Amino acid sequence: MLFSTVTSWIASFLAVSTSLHDRTPLYPRPEAAAPTAPLNFELRHLHATSSDGRILFQDVQKSGIDALALTGEPTSYSLRSRRVKAHRPTSIDAFHKARLRSMRFQQSEAIDWDEIDVEGPDVEDRETLLLLAKMTNNAYLMPDEEGWYPLGDRWNVSYPFGWELDDDGFRGHVFATPDNSTVVLSIKGTSATFIGGGGPTAKKDKFNDNLLFSCCCARVDWTWTTVCNCYRGGWKCDQDCLEDALVEESLFYPIGTNLYNNLTYLYPDSTIWMTGHSLGGALASLLGVTFGTPTLAIEAPGEKMASRRLHLPSPPDVQHVTHLYHTADPIAMGTCNGVLSSCALGGYAMESKCHLGRSIVYDTVSNLSWSVDIRTHTIVNVIEKLLAKPWPPAIDQGREVPEAMSEDDCMECYSWDFGNYPAK
Repeated sequence: MLFSTVTSWIASFLAVSTSLHDRTPLYPRPEAAAPTAPLNFELRHLHATSSDGRILFQDVQKSGIDALALTGEPTSYSLRSRRVKAHRPTSIDAFHKARLRSMRFQQSEAIDWDEIDVEGPDVEDRETLLLLAKMTNNAYLMPDEEGWYPLGDRWNVSYPFGWELDDDGFRGHVFATPDNSTVVLSIKGTSATFIGGGGPTAKKDKFNDNLLFSCCCARVDWTWTTVCNCYRGGWKCDQDCLEDALVEESLFYPIGTNLYNNLTYLYPDSTIWMTGHSLGGALASLLGVTFGTPTLAIEAPGEKMASRRLHLPSPPDVQHVTHLYHTADPIAMGTCNGVLSSCALGGYAMESKCHLGRSIVYDTVSNLSWSVDIRTHTIVNVIEKLLAKPWPPAIDQGREVPEAMSEDDCMECYSWDFGNYPAK
């Protein structure tokens, strides 16, 4: 099996590219935000991170399209788009400079933002959310694995890339419209045995979860082995130490920024969307904020705290980031914490709860009598039980899905004291 770095892939690409909890309502729907014609997507690449940190791509083979059509498989995959406003740094160098100044000196530096009007997914259209959720589900799988949702032509991959047993890095799929105008980056979330997953990425997934979403290095009680050395006794946590830990190169976020930069090199004139589930959704959101990219994060733990700790300069608005989750999911709701919680028993310190952007929340506890249970966190529940048909409470409001709301007055880790507590 042949492997190639992104550099060699770019060369081949360029050769052929010329031929190819208090919540406020979502912003009003102006005429400029009217739905546009559906976009048709097809799987183009698999992406993964090698053990030495390189971003790797694999072309999806085009063979078998005619055979798929003969068997009745769909040959297109439509998503409805909508014009949305986003903010992108005028200079990415200035963005990194401001972030570095914040990390090193705890000083803010103003940067200029460009307000852009881009095509984003229509998050008020149920079918669009459903198809993005299926894309996100498939980030966990190979096309021949049980549980893969068939999504159209060019999706049966003959040469898996980055899914070998010894790979343990960043995974997902890249989808694109036939004219390359829009590209979707789908990022795999946590593979955890205690919620029905597992596999070679589980260890590194868990490390990232505990670093990004815990209050202080996954310190739950004295029996825990922390993922960084910032705990200072009692409820004290050294803030500088914690922030330094989050910018380690072993973290998935810097790998994601590298991936995004490679993707924009491959598709310089394309609109890029992000999507992901759980950890993948949080990472998609952090990248969406960094690059002003329309994002749908599904059942992601709260990532606002991680955004601050990573010192991401905050744009004037993040309405281009949308979360989707339900009230029976303790991870997305931020209630899967405490020594006796399911997360803690599995070794996960999932203590964050506040989300960036706006959230589409299905109240499955009140409307469907679902019990709060970590087993409801699987994306299949969202696909087959929530997005498969219009949401009855939303129908009463003339909608198919709940309205997206911003999360105001959200608090987390209030018991902790974060400050300057150098190690003794």
